Amino acid sequence: MEEENGVNQTQARNLLGQKTQTPQRRKDNALTKTLRSCCYIPQRYILGVMGLLGVCNAYTMRVCLNLAITQMVNRTKSSTDHFDPDACPNDEIVGNATAILKPYATFDWDEKTQGLILSGFYYGYAATQVPGGYLAEKFGGKWTLGVGLLSTALFTFLTPIVIRAGGATWLFILRVLQGMGEGPTMPALMIMLARWVPPHERGFQGALVFGGAQIGNIFGSFMSGILLADGNDWAYVFYFFGGFGILWFVLWSLLCYSTPNSHPYITKKELNYLNKNVTTAESSNAKDPVPWKAILRSVPAWALVWAAVGHDWGYYTMVTDLPKYSHDVLKFNIATTGVLTALPYIAMWLSSFVFGFVCDICIKKGWHTIKTGRIIHTTIAATGPAICIIMASYAGCDRVAAMVYFVLSMALMGGFYSGMKVNALDLAPNYAGSLTSLVNTTSTFAGIITPYLIGLLTPDSTLVQWRTAFWVCFTVLVGTNVVYCIWADGEQQWWDDVRKFGYPADWKHGSLLRDDIIEQPEAVKLSSRKDTDDD
Repeated sequence: MEEENGVNQTQARNLLGQKTQTPQRRKDNALTKTLRSCCYIPQRYILGVMGLLGVCNAYTMRVCLNLAITQMVNRTKSSTDHFDPDACPNDEIVGNATAILKPYATFDWDEKTQGLILSGFYYGYAATQVPGGYLAEKFGGKWTLGVGLLSTALFTFLTPIVIRAGGATWLFILRVLQGMGEGPTMPALMIMLARWVPPHERGFQGALVFGGAQIGNIFGSFMSGILLADGNDWAYVFYFFGGFGILWFVLWSLLCYSTPNSHPYITKKELNYLNKNVTTAESSNAKDPVPWKAILRSVPAWALVWAAVGHDWGYYTMVTDLPKYSHDVLKFNIATTGVLTALPYIAMWLSSFVFGFVCDICIKKGWHTIKTGRIIHTTIAATGPAICIIMASYAGCDRVAAMVYFVLSMALMGGFYSGMKVNALDLAPNYAGSLTSLVNTTSTFAGIITPYLIGLLTPDSTLVQWRTAFWVCFTVLVGTNVVYCIWADGEQQWWDDVRKFGYPADWKHGSLLRDDIIEQPEAVKLSSRKDTDDD
């Protein structure tokens, strides 16, 4: 049966004008042989670890401003400021402790301005999603991702100079440029994972790679708290994380490659395994254009977009504003804020592996379908955090209870990585980058809106004002999850490989292929049957 399928696929390629190509590999030299003999760890796991560090690096550079801005701004309250009867006691003035001054807090930015600055990153991030996906599919994910993050690292390193030269305006522009550098990150990673990771390993590998976001938030929050403690200059934060990004780029350039077949020292055993188990049209000749006409009409694709909007709204609310809530409402000092802000992300990172392992096991053993698994884990990751953040807001000044709810909410959010986060690989392994760019471009508007909206909802940063912001987050998380549960899918879509699946009977929007042949699969089947009859 396998031989017959192979013959049919060869006939299909011949009818469609395609050549059956085996990727050519250069002849091994002495160095390549030596490196291959030292490869005890499969290269797809090396990619997973470097992808984790890359996402970690991206998120540290994204979120380091969130904590640093609390030490950059020094707004003196006047007697006309809003009085908050529910205000929590301040760590820095309780008992005999001496209030810690902020000698480098030289900027007088109101909450609205701070929200606009924090949202600036996402304008650039949204702008380069689709171009990033295109470049990654055309030139490979390695350099698209690597060069993008290198540019963000350089911009991060220059942040203190830019702020002191141009203030809020220049900082906003710089944040937009940083976002543009990071825009290709997820599309490029999705394309590389689609080339490197078999379907039954995607839950764990997705948790490994995308768990780098939590490592970045943990590392970024913890180190920022240490670097900013005792009134230190906030510039150290940007120098540290910018340097970390440059170091990652060097390692990424040396260790990772866009596809298994382009990797010079992958073992032949792993290469054969991946070529056999990974579904991709990589070996076909000139690639067909991205089927945007079909993607934009695909109900499962839009269900994924809705789920991503909900995830990003809840996630960006936590990432961007949890440091401000901890510092301004719960009144933790800056060092404690850094440590406590890291705790929810530790919980999310650890739980993502548990969810990923459970999801992969259930799919592999046939206990539920891929679609059911994605829906279950996405629902846990949406409704659980929605409930927990509301409970945290009603915990008032009970700091322990509030932080427990925040930690639990992020732990449950870890289910997203084995849910909707890897769903693009299920729907479109050949166009995972383009689909991810559409999803991320749309959902990133949550990152643009949430910091600014929260700035408007919390002008005085009081507990009651923040509670309103959390109710908005609750509504978005639950509402988008309902949409995903109704229309999600877990199977490869027909438009991802028209040459294999053909067109649906009701498709009336023209060809998606370069050669404009509509009924290729049926033609192949008829040809195959005729040849069989002749025999």
